[in-house]
Amino acid sequence: MGDRRPPQRMRVVASGLTDVGLQREHNEDSFLVLDEHDLFIVADGMGGHRAGDVASRVATETMADFFRSTANEDVTWPYHFDTTLSEEENRLLTGIRIANRQIFERSIRSREFQGMGTTMVSALFSARHGRLYIGHVGDSRCYRVRDGEVRLMTRDHSLINDYLLAMPELTEEQKGELPKNVITRALGMQDHVVVDLQTDEPAEGDIYVLCSDGLSGMITDEGLLEILNNTVEPEEHCRQLVEQANENGGEDNVTAVVLHLVLDDRQASDDDDDDAVVDAFETTAVINRPR
Repeated sequence: MGDRRPPQRMRVVASGLTDVGLQREHNEDSFLVLDEHDLFIVADGMGGHRAGDVASRVATETMADFFRSTANEDVTWPYHFDTTLSEEENRLLTGIRIANRQIFERSIRSREFQGMGTTMVSALFSARHGRLYIGHVGDSRCYRVRDGEVRLMTRDHSLINDYLLAMPELTEEQKGELPKNVITRALGMQDHVVVDLQTDEPAEGDIYVLCSDGLSGMITDEGLLEILNNTVEPEEHCRQLVEQANENGGEDNVTAVVLHLVLDDRQASDDDDDDAVVDAFETTAVINRPR
């Protein structure tokens, strides 16, 4: 028998930051860093005066409540368990569906909130399986930086992308005639929502960025890579990303949640179960400028 070592576990160190930007009156973005459940979310609300921030906040709070309440395995989930998916994927998908239902029901009960909705990009890390599960609806994005390369992990649910999917032969002139900022999928628009769900295998040193389009629309892939190649903590990466988006115009609210994947070199106790605890820290920084 050789000197065979067990695979090393990873953990996540994460932080988030949201900023009103330079041209908006109020912030309709929300984010969540739920360290005890390895859950990370960015939501970008929409739908009339003050309704967008309600929608995004309902989305993140509903997700957090669901993950906390289902920590006990005896709790019954309100949606069917898909046996073709892992427990983590089912949990993420169910949380998003519940958030969609909460926003939709609130919007139809109150004239003030009619038509409100929110995009969402979420990531659930499983230390036990060494997987990152990404669920998203709308045009909030997830990027991954690995070995000096940046990769977009999500596909915007937008009118232009739907056209390109159906008609990939469109000319550049025809593409230029399509509206750029029309999304075709969001939480709260209907009673049911279709969620894009995927799985990624993180490696040590990977950096994931969840962001609203106020950040992705203001920073190129090269600009994103330049910032994330700096060896700093996630909190500082968030600050630099938000500052750069504002320096480039700050046309919308700007939100980023940054995840660093690092080796978990902590000493495990004898009574640890199979689920590693993610050593992330919650940052609830919100920047609003006086008008």
